[in-house]
Amino acid sequence: MRLTRTLQVAACAAVLLAATACGSSDSSSSGGGLNPPDLKAQSKLGKTEGEVNLIAWAGYVEDGSNDPKVNWVSDFEKQTGCQVNSKVAASSDEMVKLMKTGEYDAVSASGDASLRLIASGDAAPVNTSLVPNYKDIFPDLKLQAWNSVKGKAYGIPHGRGANLLMYNTQKVTPAPTSWAAVFDDASKYKGHVTAYDSPIYIADAALYLKATKPELKIKDPYALDQTQFDAAVALLKKQNADIGEYWSDYLKEISAFKSGDSVVGTTWQVIANLTADEGTKIKAFVPKEGSTGWSDTWMISAKAKHPNCAYKWLNWIVSPKVNAQVAEYFGEAPANSKACTETSDKNFCTTYHAADTAYWKNIAFWNTPIEQCLDGRTDVKCVPYAKWVQAWTEIKG
Repeated sequence: MRLTRTLQVAACAAVLLAATACGSSDSSSSGGGLNPPDLKAQSKLGKTEGEVNLIAWAGYVEDGSNDPKVNWVSDFEKQTGCQVNSKVAASSDEMVKLMKTGEYDAVSASGDASLRLIASGDAAPVNTSLVPNYKDIFPDLKLQAWNSVKGKAYGIPHGRGANLLMYNTQKVTPAPTSWAAVFDDASKYKGHVTAYDSPIYIADAALYLKATKPELKIKDPYALDQTQFDAAVALLKKQNADIGEYWSDYLKEISAFKSGDSVVGTTWQVIANLTADEGTKIKAFVPKEGSTGWSDTWMISAKAKHPNCAYKWLNWIVSPKVNAQVAEYFGEAPANSKACTETSDKNFCTTYHAADTAYWKNIAFWNTPIEQCLDGRTDVKCVPYAKWVQAWTEIKG
């Protein structure tokens, strides 16, 4: 059984709410106005320290204890002499809190945590020349809005995935092409619509409104002024009447589609695969409006006590064979372009669109909403993530 994340994303750190960030969220020259502390990346590797302390999503740091057949930690320890101590985090907020303790050397941060760590000075810039496998990372994952500031890398991309629209082909007809199936047309399937249980889901509504309500002038679903934000919240409150269940546990979503309790809603590729394996007649795809998604980044703590072992880990986890193992176990597209020749399922990278640049151009990867609009506007303030968290409670009633 593949593992995947269960996120209950919480409030943005106060330091980020005050950060002076603007700039485009889909530009390689990311974080145009974000001014994090002036930290320097490590210039060269020294002697390894004998251990490394990691915070990760479940399924990212496997040593055979969960499944004897799944182990990419032991060989790392043998080759580097760095003993791996890892802690699984249940949410991005937990990751941020743990990184602030200074007890951990590196973290597998999603885009809704990475900017917080950069702005607060808890994550150090990364010297990519000390990570030889970085050269083979897909170019469209490098120096993005969630893992860099002004051309300076703050981590090594690990993997990515899209939030898809899944539907039961026997119960949802005609076949949907748009997110309208879970928004404007949701009443057709009242009580059988499902949605991702997280404040970041507000961005999904904003993405839909970007396409269907051009008068709102939404450029970036993570950069919403008050009017835009209110429109997204209103759409989600309307949707709530038709929701049967919000999901965060992927096993529950599989079960709901199998039983018929859910017939249409958001999902991930790994969930769609497992649901189909259960015999449920489903399809999952990126609708015509595009979609949101995640891209995870291994970041090094500015207070790392074992930085040399941390760099060794960053290089190891994105090495072709290991990155392929993680991607298949977790259920995501690998970051290393050479990983696709190492997967046990030779169709894996095709299924997960690993090298499909055009596919990823339609994905708005998770980012952290802050007052200084990520879309570059300076004449208004955008709604910070703490307000997203408050609104999500109201949306769910």
